[in-house]
Amino acid sequence: MIRPRRTATAAALALGATLVGVLGLALPASAHVTVNPKEASQGGYGRVAFRVPNESDTASTTKIEVNLPENAPIASVSTIPVPGWTVELEKRKVDPPLEVHGSKVTEAVAKITWTATADAAVKPEQFQEFGVSMGPLPEVDQLIFKVLQTYSDGEIARWIDEPAAAGAEAPEHPAAVLKLTPAAAAASAGATPGASVAAVARTEGDDEDEGSSAALGLGIAGLVAGLAGLALGGLAFARTRRPAAPPTV
Repeated sequence: MIRPRRTATAAALALGATLVGVLGLALPASAHVTVNPKEASQGGYGRVAFRVPNESDTASTTKIEVNLPENAPIASVSTIPVPGWTVELEKRKVDPPLEVHGSKVTEAVAKITWTATADAAVKPEQFQEFGVSMGPLPEVDQLIFKVLQTYSDGEIARWIDEPAAAGAEAPEHPAAVLKLTPAAAAASAGATPGASVAAVARTEGDDEDEGSSAALGLGIAGLVAGLAGLALGGLAFARTRRPAAPPTV
């Protein structure tokens, strides 16, 4: 027979492990440069924002270099002005040329560099977004943007690690990734009015971090489940503490 104290102890340990797992799930991952929204349609034009958090406690971010993928050139790239920041587009030759609306394009943007004035630098505990419009988006599964983040103390954070294979450990310094879906799939998903609005919102750029929202939702659901388990564990423990009824004569 299992003794009441051992049963209660086992239940408490199990509940503690559950809560630790839930709280761990709710905690955000280490901040890094991301592209938002995280998904767009092949063949179309997308408006995205490179979100750059400042991870230093003492230095400010003064320069951002976004390298566009060489294996998937994009014919048209333009930037949104960011107050206090200058921008430079570095181009490269593409061979064979890209065909856009019946015209041949022989150059594509290879790198975008934003440089801050002293007052506009991204300070500790702040972040900045750098908007870009680009297209037509190539017919590939994803675009990988390798980013260099320069700080005022000379340190350079290199967000250049490509996505890990399924089941592998996540890279320490991940590059920003924009997933691309086939145009036919996007059109099918937009068959209903609600889906169309959602698709347009994603294309125009969503300020919310979808990954963080999903993690938060899962964390809250897990926390509720953990609290329910705590209540049940408390009831079970209380029952084990009740004195046994006196034997009948």
